[in-house]
Amino acid sequence: MKCEWVQQNIVLFVYDELPDDARFELEQHVSRCAGCAGELESAKKFRKDFSGVPVQDPSPNFLAASRMKLQEALEGAEQGAWWHRFIFDPVAWLQQIRFAPALAAAIFIVGFGGGIGATYKMAKVGGVDNGPGAGQVPEQASLGASVGAIQSVSQQPGSNLVTVKYDAVSPQVQTGSLNDPKIQQLLLYAARNNFNPGVRMDSVDLLTQQPNDTHVREALIYALRYDSNTGVRLKALDGLGPYVKGDVQVRDAVLESLMSDANPGVRVEALRLLEPVRCDSSVRIVLQRLAAKDENRYIRSQSRTLLSQLPEID
Repeated sequence: MKCEWVQQNIVLFVYDELPDDARFELEQHVSRCAGCAGELESAKKFRKDFSGVPVQDPSPNFLAASRMKLQEALEGAEQGAWWHRFIFDPVAWLQQIRFAPALAAAIFIVGFGGGIGATYKMAKVGGVDNGPGAGQVPEQASLGASVGAIQSVSQQPGSNLVTVKYDAVSPQVQTGSLNDPKIQQLLLYAARNNFNPGVRMDSVDLLTQQPNDTHVREALIYALRYDSNTGVRLKALDGLGPYVKGDVQVRDAVLESLMSDANPGVRVEALRLLEPVRCDSSVRIVLQRLAAKDENRYIRSQSRTLLSQLPEID
């Protein structure tokens, strides 16, 4: 393990955001490396000092101005280059928050207010009525505000019917065809937001049956990039595979997985999916980088093999 990786993940370690296997590797490295041990102690001291700082309530004017500036920045933002477009760097974000306590307080208050609003909506639409409309998904443009968590997802054998059990104020159940917009909304919600990896796995597995839908494909890309469960990421890869050739966003997401996914199996599968588009310029650049210095011997060897099959560029 390199010191660079350890130093990039020290903040996540201190805030208990690293998975158990990564935590173990970092602890083993720190026990042998005095420099990284010093960085870790510094990060722990920062967290301890920061936790003792009283949180000041930002003024309403500050919140309003911040929202306006954020909206203007989002409207004028330009897309970045290929696979960098959707990368979120939590370490860099935390480092920025480290030097902006007022911003951190503002984010906390805005998030807390949003949670209260969502809870109010859930209580308002959920109710305890057991009449004809009980158990149905509220007729809203988005289910996110009324759905607490997806408990289970299952498909009835030999049919196109899907049953989704989810929490509002009390557990709710919705059954319908995989083509039902309400079922699709619940599956998309479960794929992005549920804390149960088994539910996410089932949801992504069902979504891969309809990857032609734009929202479904976006959910699969999201799962491939950000889901912490290796099985879910592999399912998402499987569903996105047929679209690597025709969809640049899918290709960029697969390239990103090939370069940065923590699981070698996911990276090997991403490399296999990219074979039909190895002549693409962005794919060629990534293959050259991997062939030169990738730590995984198999990926390094396969990248060299694919490059050797490419025509020479004059």
